[in-house]
Amino acid sequence: MSLQRTATVVSSITALLLLVIKFIVWIMSWSIAVLSSAIDSLLDLFVSLFNFFAVKNAEKEADNQYNYGRWKIEALASLLEWLIITGSGVYIFYASIMKFINNEQVSYLWVSVAIMLVSVVITWWLVYFLEYVAKKTNNLVIKSDALHYKTDLYSNVWILLWLAIIYFTGFYQIDAILWVIIALYIIYSAWELIENWYKLLLDAAIDENEVEQIKEIIKWQKLVTNFHELRTRQVGHIKYVEVHLVFNPEIKLIDAHRVWDHIEAKIAQIDKNHEWKIMVHLDPYDDSLWCN
Repeated sequence: MSLQRTATVVSSITALLLLVIKFIVWIMSWSIAVLSSAIDSLLDLFVSLFNFFAVKNAEKEADNQYNYGRWKIEALASLLEWLIITGSGVYIFYASIMKFINNEQVSYLWVSVAIMLVSVVITWWLVYFLEYVAKKTNNLVIKSDALHYKTDLYSNVWILLWLAIIYFTGFYQIDAILWVIIALYIIYSAWELIENWYKLLLDAAIDENEVEQIKEIIKWQKLVTNFHELRTRQVGHIKYVEVHLVFNPEIKLIDAHRVWDHIEAKIAQIDKNHEWKIMVHLDPYDDSLWCN
């Protein structure tokens, strides 16, 4: 099993564990904060299960129907996470307002505080693990999941803090007032997922620094008189590069090919954690104006 698929399994198991714990605590305390967190864990479970199947399908080899693989399914998973996070944020905002209006109180605070402390520790470990996998694989699904659980971590810390305040002050309204702020934060943080989604869907260029390194590698080759139509994009763990190289018309094809082999090897060294697929067009003259 791949590292990214293992991460989705770990996320699913963790979400299920937190879901059971939080719903038990909510039944005992009737805290809107704990209920909101439990609902979020339920959504986390669905998202993690979907991410498992998304990663599993994305890793399938290219075939006659999908010649370039299924990596863009990551964009679909990222969009789903945005919809769920935003939806949960809107619901929490509504529930908090209603709790404040109805002046509902919280009971069994000491149990809530203890369980939320456990939740914070478990979620922190999961975020650490997911960020490690995301850095190792650069997988958009895992990046989205890490952001999702990082939002949960911040939320759980806030819940723990406000439950402690309620326990020592008896100011029950703070449970609703401050959770409104958290709901708005959850909705705001979800926008990063949308940014990742449309960048993948619209084939955004790879990192600007890497593009500049590619240009320098090409310019360093003396037999290459010019280049144009340089395009880059990334899908999953694969970075794609397309470029037109201009050579002297008298150069032998085998010599031009050797130069390109050297360039290709150099480009692959820019980021060894990703696979590079590079397509080059060899020009005997500069046809960039004609192409334009």
